[in-house]
Amino acid sequence: MKHARIAYRGAIRTAVVEEDDQLLIMADGQRAGFNEVVWLTPFEPRTVFALGLNYADHASELSFNAPERPLIFLKGPNTFVGHNGYSPCPADVRQMHFECELGVVIGRTGRRIRDERAYDYVAGYTIANDYALREYLENYYRPNLRVKNRDFCTPLGPWMVDAVDLADPMALDLRSFVNGEIVQNGNTRDMIFGIPKLIEYLSDFMTLSPGDLILTGTPKGVRYVQPGDEVVTEIEGIGRLVNRIISEPNVQKHELARIAESPL
Repeated sequence: MKHARIAYRGAIRTAVVEEDDQLLIMADGQRAGFNEVVWLTPFEPRTVFALGLNYADHASELSFNAPERPLIFLKGPNTFVGHNGYSPCPADVRQMHFECELGVVIGRTGRRIRDERAYDYVAGYTIANDYALREYLENYYRPNLRVKNRDFCTPLGPWMVDAVDLADPMALDLRSFVNGEIVQNGNTRDMIFGIPKLIEYLSDFMTLSPGDLILTGTPKGVRYVQPGDEVVTEIEGIGRLVNRIISEPNVQKHELARIAESPL
């Protein structure tokens, strides 16, 4: 099943999708079209782990060797924005690029989880577009805060898909489009460290809890975006996540306009 969080008629609600993918059904039985709501992140992430260089082809295009162990950094809650949201590009940035990533949502508390049991702790999967701003990068192996923790620069959603509905999360096609042109094409089978190994690695030194999110990295396909671009990231079996780039000084104006036009 596909789950969403939305704003509708003055309230934040949870919803699931109709079988024909045309209507959202809320917990109280109300129904709404996709264009009648404001999309929020499909859940509120707790601790967020993000992977650097977890696809060999992406490491190669950046002239780095594949890492010997997972390269992990943390992301704060203000970085996220929902489907159809806006992400700001600062005036001094010319190297902002998308990163289509499979997000793994933890559903059970666990510590020292062995890889053969890792999927027992997964609630579901979502799509993330973890923008990078390369002008601010100090070290490819340890991205600094200004690269990966900017407000609204990690679109997430539209859905969280139940784990039982994806037969093999390690065999999903990932694609990205900029203004309708395909610019990134990969598959989760090409991860250096797959989902079970990542869960085993993280839980070896810390407890994983429901709502934790693992962003599993992105395949090859660096292309810079600019204000006015529409970026779509999609993952097989999950959906399409739409985002638009705006200039940073216009963030407040766009958000106010969006609120004024919303059905709340």
